[in-house]
Order: sequence, then structure tokens, then C-alpha cells
Amino acid sequence: MAKIKITLTHSAAHRLPAQRKIVKELGLGRINSSVVKPDNAATRGAIFKISHLVEIEEVQD
Repeated sequence: MAKIKITLTHSAAHRLPAQRKIVKELGLGRINSSVVKPDNAATRGAIFKISHLVEIEEVQD
């Protein structure tokens, strides 16, 4: 299964509460923190909502 690495590049402070919640639920805390998540529809949907705050990389298994 494919995986993606999500890195928080901009602060979630002063954003909409729903966007801050998504950042927290993805496991991102501070700027430059990264997590590896499965590449599925749910993860892609969450990333779409905060695409202006994160960078995404494909990770090889």
C-alpha cells in the first residue's frame, strides 16, 4: 500500500477551528513536524482541506 509523508510548513494558529482540528488529528504539532500516513481517500480529503499549510511527498515501501 502506498504511503505519503505530510510535513507542516505553515502554522495552524489563527486558522479556522476545523483546519486546526485536522492538523492535530493528522498528528502534526509544530512547524516542520512530519507524519507518514496511508494514501487513501480519507487522508487525501483531510490534506485537501489544509493543502495551503502542508507539503506532501510520496514514500516508497
